[in-house]
This record gives sequence, structure tokens and C-alpha cells, in this order.
Amino acid sequence: MADSNASRSMSDNRMRPEIPDYHLIRPIGQGGFGEVWLASNRATGHLRAVKLVPLRRPDAIDAAGRELASLVRLEPRLMQHPNLVPILHVGRTAEELFYVMEAADDVCGGPASADPGYRPATLESRLAEGPLPPDQCEICARQLLEGLGRLHEAGMVHRDVKPANCLFIEGNLKLADFSLVTESSPLVSRVGTQSYMPPDGHMDLRGDIYAAGLVLYEMLSGLPADSFPRLGDRAEEVARSSLLCALTRVALRAGQPDPRERFQDAPQMLGELLSCHGAAAARPARSRWPILASVGAMIVAGAGWWATRPPLVRVNFISYPFDATIYLDGNLLVAANGEAFATPCTVDGLPAQPHEVVFKQEPLDDLGLGQIDFARSRQIVGHWPSEP
Repeated sequence: MADSNASRSMSDNRMRPEIPDYHLIRPIGQGGFGEVWLASNRATGHLRAVKLVPLRRPDAIDAAGRELASLVRLEPRLMQHPNLVPILHVGRTAEELFYVMEAADDVCGGPASADPGYRPATLESRLAEGPLPPDQCEICARQLLEGLGRLHEAGMVHRDVKPANCLFIEGNLKLADFSLVTESSPLVSRVGTQSYMPPDGHMDLRGDIYAAGLVLYEMLSGLPADSFPRLGDRAEEVARSSLLCALTRVALRAGQPDPRERFQDAPQMLGELLSCHGAAAARPARSRWPILASVGAMIVAGAGWWATRPPLVRVNFISYPFDATIYLDGNLLVAANGEAFATPCTVDGLPAQPHEVVFKQEPLDDLGLGQIDFARSRQIVGHWPSEP
């Protein structure tokens, strides 16, 4: 449910809609084919968010029919979850389908308000200020996956997981905007927000997982989804934080281009997140780790790798003497469990493209091997000069 100044301007210049029992105050965002208004209950004065979907559209799209079909699937029992925005009432007028929801907190941190400065607190608005602290990353990721997991366990897919659809209500993250919810099926169509769709466009359970992985990536990196998987200015902080390292590994697996490499659904992704969090809490951070080489070292080549997706290969590393650590493109090569690889070793999942390779071993000087193309060389051997 993204806030939209353009939407506000357009709606303020037309006749204010009328719906039973509610006074519509002003538009506060968009959701699917509808517009979201801040409203007050005429009897109680309670503030709510009301989504209005026109029954007739000039483009002939049956938006209200689609929305109503999604709402019918979301029976009340399914929506009784602390991390799904509850739908309190559904109705229609001669002109519009409408439904009433809890209003989000104010972006400044207080409760919803009729004050002209009120803006709904979404994850999108929070990320506009930069990445979240590690503990908030974990809490928000867990709450998102718990809400999404409720849908997945019921055999439903959301198809529009993104920061704008994550609201904060009484400080808790709740997944919103159910206009594209449908049953999980191999035939689900390519709908949603382009930036959060997987490369194959298949919006099934694992399509939701891909989107959730990008949302987690945005929370921990502070970068937009299309920068995945770069960590930018936050790379050093991620490297020093066991928790951020663990969350990064979860985001990387969720964001795999091949759906078979992702988590199968939100409960499985949540289980991995909780497991990683527990392991991170038990393991002290090691400041010399750049996390960028974990999970098959898929990030060591930077954002260009993800855009071009070269094939991944297995490479052998040997040094004389043994027990050297390996640096690719300036990053320490680290296994998924957080341990640095040491020669001799075999590493799977490295991008088949040129990499700058350096072996390091105390007290010897660094052994630079230059740029080696892994598409041509799969066995990297380095010799430190013998002492005279």
C-alpha cells in the first residue's frame, strides 16, 4: 500500500466518495487497482484504512471482481494472525467495492492520526532512511515470514510481497494488500510488481519466497531490490555482525534465480532464519570475514555477476605450503557455515569468469596469482618461493 502524492492530488480534486458508517478523510495510498483512504467510524470515531475499488473502470478491467474473489478466499479464520492486516468489513455501494482495515501507525512512530501530516508507516518508508539495525532486520523478517507462512500453509500465494505492502501497526510488521492472493497452482499468472518477480516470472510459493528474499536484502543493505546482491556501504558492517551474516545467507538462498535452489515456502524459510539466528547468537562475529563469499561465493563477483548470471563451476585450490586462506577479488572465501576455506580445498558454485586470486598465510607475504579465468582454469596452484 504505497503512499502517493499524485493519488492524493487526484482524489482531492474529485467528489469525496460516500460509504456507509465511515467519514472518508483523505487518500493515503494505492493498493492494487484501488485507492486507500484514511477514515473515521461515524459512531465510534475510530480511525481505519478503507480501500475503495471502482465497480466500473474505463479500461474494462474487472478490478472489483478480482479483489472480491481474493477477499472470498481470505476467510476470517485465515486472517486472524498477528502479522496479517485484518479485514474488518467488506461492503459495496453503487459505485465501489470497499473494505475496512486497521490503520497503520504514523510514519513518525505514533498511532494513526487525522492530523494532515499523518502518513502510514510502511517498511518502504522506514527503508527510505537507510538499512535497519541487525536486531530490527531479524524481527521484521521473522514477522513478514510468519504472516506469509500463514498464507502458504493455507495453500495461498500473495504475489505482491514488497516493502510498500508491509505495514507497521502498534509497532508490529503486518503483511497487507491481498488483491492478488490466489490458490497456489502451477498455472498462476505473471502478476505483481516487476522488481520483486523472479526471473522466470512464476508467481507460485517460491515466487513469494524470491520477493521475501529481496525484501530481507533491502532491510539489511539499505539498497533497492534491483541492486541485489551487492551490499554497498554496509558490507563491512555485515562482515562484523554474525546476525547480519546469517540473514544475508537466508536472503541469498531465497533470491536464487533457479526456483529449485530457493526455500520451498515461507515456513521453511522462517525455520532457516530462526536456525541461523540461533547459530549466529552462539558464535562471535569475526571482523576479518567479508560475508560476500558465503553461500557458494555467489556475491564475490559483485552485481554484474547477478545481472549476467555466468555458469557456476567447481574449483580446486592448492598452495605450497598448505593451510592458506583464499581471497577472490579482495574478499575472503568463506563457506556457508562461516568458516574460511583453507588450502587444499574444493569450492563449488563459483562464477565462471575472471577473478583476482590471492593466497594468504602468516607469517608469509601475500601470494598474488593475478587474474585467473575460472571458465578456463579449474585448478589453482600457488607456490611460495623457497627460502634461500
